[in-house]
Amino acid sequence: MRMKIQINKIVKYLVLSDLVFWAGWGLITPVFAIFIVDRIQGGTAFVVGIASAIYWILKSILRIPIGMFLDKTIGERDDYWFLTVGLFMAAFVPFGYAIATLPWHIYMLQVFYAIGMAMSLSGWTAIFTRHIDKGKEATEWGIDATSVGLGAGISAAIGGWAVTQFGFALVLIAVGILGLIGASILFLLRDEIKGVFDHGLHFSLKDILGR
Repeated sequence: MRMKIQINKIVKYLVLSDLVFWAGWGLITPVFAIFIVDRIQGGTAFVVGIASAIYWILKSILRIPIGMFLDKTIGERDDYWFLTVGLFMAAFVPFGYAIATLPWHIYMLQVFYAIGMAMSLSGWTAIFTRHIDKGKEATEWGIDATSVGLGAGISAAIGGWAVTQFGFALVLIAVGILGLIGASILFLLRDEIKGVFDHGLHFSLKDILGR
C-alpha cells in the first residue's frame, strides 16, 4: 500500500527549512560540551552548564512577550520577518563558536542564539499553525517532528565522525552554512505570504502599541 501525503507550499517550505537548519545543528550539538572543554580556555563542565542555562532560560523568557507582540499585530509580515531574521541570527552563531577562545565569548553567543531562536520559533509556530491543512494537523506536525528528528539524528553521527577527522572549526563552519541555507529557504515563501516585501522590516509605533 502506497502512502501519499499532500501538504501545502507554506508548510512544505517551513518543514524543509526546519530540516536543513536542525540537521546542521545536529552536527555539533552532541559534542558541544567536548568542544567547550577542549577548545575554550578555562572550559569546564560548569562553563558548559552556564552556557546551556543562558540559552534555555533566555529563550524561554522571551517567547511569551515576542508571541504577544506578534499576536497583536495584524497580518503575517511581522511573523515572517521575525522567523527569517531570527533564523539568520541563529545561523551565524556557529561561525562565532569557531573563533571563540574564552567562556564569555560562548556566553555572549548563547545570548545571541537565544534571542534569534526566540524570534524565529515565535514566527514559525504562528505561520505553521495558521496554514496547517485542515484535517491533517497531527500528520503535518508529525512530518515536521519526524524530519527534524531524523535529520538531527543522522547528522549527529556524521558530526561526531567529522570532528575526529577534520576538527571542530570545519564542522562549525558546516553547521553555519547549513543554517544559512535553511534560513534562505524561507525566501521561497515571499510570494505566499501577503505583504512581506511591501515595507521591509519597518514596524510603526502604532503596530508596536497595538492601537
